[in-house]
Amino acid sequence: MNTELSVPQSAISTTAAHAAVAAAVGHARTLGIAVNVAVVDGSGTLTAFLRMNGAFLHSIDIAIDKAHTAASFGFPTSQWPELLAGDEALRLGLPLRPRLVVFGGGLPLVSDGVRLGGIGVSGGSAEQDEACARAGLHALGL
Repeated sequence: MNTELSVPQSAISTTAAHAAVAAAVGHARTLGIAVNVAVVDGSGTLTAFLRMNGAFLHSIDIAIDKAHTAASFGFPTSQWPELLAGDEALRLGLPLRPRLVVFGGGLPLVSDGVRLGGIGVSGGSAEQDEACARAGLHALGL
């Protein structure tokens, strides 16, 4: 194989993705909320998803898009307001991009400096969603 034509990539395993989803859902239960949880790989492709009974239907896509945004940029979606505050063009234009979420609940999945994907949670407040996503990271030792 011509090594100049390809690049090896790391991605979250399905086993780890399912463990992260389960941990996020477990934390949501302790908070008394129903959420949707999505894990995507580094390319933003859905790897694992779970919708708790009673979770908002519209939050399905929001959870997936939070995971996609976190995986795409490599930082928590909760950081967007601060980043957008200083640049009017970005503040007005960037949030109009499809699939970009600019509020909390999405976290990148990074291991040993390598971005493996992202996790997104939607259904509670932005703070609750991020806490659930953090529980998913914690379950993976991240």
